Amino acid sequence: MSFLAIDIGNTRLKWAHYASPQPGAALLAHGAAFLETIDELAEKEWKALPPPRSMLGCVVAGEAVRRRVEEQLELWDLTPRWVVPGPHEAGVTNGYDHPARLGADRWVALIGARGHVLARGPARPVLVVMIGTAVTVDALDGEGKFLGGLILPGHGIMLRALESGTAGLRVPTGEVRPFPANTSDALTSGGTYAITGAIERMHRHLAVHCGEPPVMLVTGGAGWKVAPYIDLPHELVESLIFDGLLQIQSHRLAL
Repeated sequence: MSFLAIDIGNTRLKWAHYASPQPGAALLAHGAAFLETIDELAEKEWKALPPPRSMLGCVVAGEAVRRRVEEQLELWDLTPRWVVPGPHEAGVTNGYDHPARLGADRWVALIGARGHVLARGPARPVLVVMIGTAVTVDALDGEGKFLGGLILPGHGIMLRALESGTAGLRVPTGEVRPFPANTSDALTSGGTYAITGAIERMHRHLAVHCGEPPVMLVTGGAGWKVAPYIDLPHELVESLIFDGLLQIQSHRLAL
């Protein structure tokens, strides 16, 4: 009953092979590949894996990349299945104006976050922060309804925008400082504080709306870089999208 979970982001494909499609299942193997190298998965990273019985993935990188991954999945007798956001899934309600237009990664992370909270105790509102090529800050109330969220550029996009629009800003990455005194530190600090400021603002909105402070879960490839500068209680959960995929698969099998 082994299960393959796949997360195709804007920069990398991450995968995890679990013993079963259940929350908390044993992790058998995992890995990551830049999108430029995914055509080698079947001959390299996946070649030695025991054939999974099922798979589920989320993809934000577009149809062409999805098709390339499906070609690699032909290594096994496996039907590719991909998450498409809808009005409801695994106990979470999608409050987006057009539910299908919500990014699949955001939807899956919200479902994973809901599962984390319920596994530990009573339901609570959750702020789900994903920090990667882009940054998303999404609000989930205590009843499991997605209220909405923010999208803003990640560090790399911010720096490239400044480099392309402003002369003389092609400088090395600096440090995060309270009072940056050189251009490198000013750029790095500005990007970090822009992201953390958006997080703190949404945290206040959600706390006021729900009448209690939310749990904050931080994930994404660059989450570890920003998390130390978030001045609110939070937890870094690198596996949040995989956790969501396990929740969805388990729920679908139980129907």
